[in-house]
Amino acid sequence: MAAGSLLTLLDDIAALMDDVSVMTKVAAKKTTGVLGDDLALNAQQVTGVRADRELPVVWAVCKGSLLNKLMLVPAALLISAFAPWLVTPLLMLGGAYLSYEGVEKLAHAWHKWRHPEAAKKDATTAERSPEEQKAFEQQRIKGAVRTDFILSAEIIAITLGTVANEAFMQQAVVLSIIALAMTLGVYGLVAAIVKLDDLGLYLSHRSTSAAQGLGRGILTAAPWLMKFLSVAGTAAMFMVGGGILTHGIPVLHHAIEALTLAEGDIPGVGVILQPITPTLINMLVGLVLGGVILGVVTLVKKMRGTH
Repeated sequence: MAAGSLLTLLDDIAALMDDVSVMTKVAAKKTTGVLGDDLALNAQQVTGVRADRELPVVWAVCKGSLLNKLMLVPAALLISAFAPWLVTPLLMLGGAYLSYEGVEKLAHAWHKWRHPEAAKKDATTAERSPEEQKAFEQQRIKGAVRTDFILSAEIIAITLGTVANEAFMQQAVVLSIIALAMTLGVYGLVAAIVKLDDLGLYLSHRSTSAAQGLGRGILTAAPWLMKFLSVAGTAAMFMVGGGILTHGIPVLHHAIEALTLAEGDIPGVGVILQPITPTLINMLVGLVLGGVILGVVTLVKKMRGTH
């Protein structure tokens, strides 16, 4: 009887894991877009950090991301069980914050372009004192962890929607697997990206011409890749933030769907417009809302005398 009970238990566990495996694959596929945005956003966070401090900064952000998931997964399960109506408003608040942060980055870049002399020290890590470098790193880490919280909430919410009709245990297991896999995957890739220049330098000093050529190619491409990720990371804030907002407003969401569907009937360019129109609209919504929020925040700071 004991052996039979054990076999039944093992069979139940196997069935559960099989269901979890299928649901995890579906959830991972649905969160791929947000994962790409997460990667771009976090890779840009180490820009300006000293080379010998890049990995410690990435590790600090990774630990912060794990803490975010440790809070978000139980919170998502509780909300799903007792207050599912809260998911959309909370996500929209996160989308608004991402949009605001994106516009703030654009405003900061504009300020540096208008006042290059003030930005010179920020761009040169060698000119910072140890105290300034430490403060700069802490600022980068805090900003990255805040942004990660919003993107992690989006990933958890998408995953939760995938397993909403499943048993509580399956929901908990799938959410935990996705949270851990996404965190390790994103920050593993970020660590690899930020150390590309070290790999290029190592290969460029090897004895074979092929390795040297590959190393020089990596050294040439690495700065351009980091610049691209910086731009892509800012654009991702608008895409994700605006996307959350448009999905949370049914009228706007249905209008975008109708417009995209109608574009499919346009000869020649319809097939091109259909996939990019929702993204462009999401970015525009994020940009406009972020600008409005930044304006309100700036006005409040001026009124309080803190700006």
